[in-house]
Amino acid sequence: MLITVMRAKLHRLTVTQADLNYIGSISLDPDLIEAAGLAEGERVQIVNINNGERIETYVIKGERGTGQVCLNGPAARRVQPGDVVIVIAYAMMTVEEAHTFTPTVLFPDTQTNRLT
Repeated sequence: MLITVMRAKLHRLTVTQADLNYIGSISLDPDLIEAAGLAEGERVQIVNINNGERIETYVIKGERGTGQVCLNGPAARRVQPGDVVIVIAYAMMTVEEAHTFTPTVLFPDTQTNRLT
């Protein structure tokens, strides 16, 4: 049997932009994508700490070195620039694998979204 387990988390990112007219997704600074081990196009859950919204979307590369966190398309209606969010990626694995698996959990600077 397979279960769904958190495999990576970017904890407390500050939303820098919300672009309703973009086709969809979350644009993230590639430094954040790489550090968390995310893949472009990977499905992620966005949890908005400010209003409790939970959104599923996919990752696209933003501008490197900027700390960019931009919710695009319909997700832009669920956030405001300045909101604090958590980005979570999940993986399917056996129960046995889950018992020994260690997720990647990162705590970027909440002012700049950069890893210190």
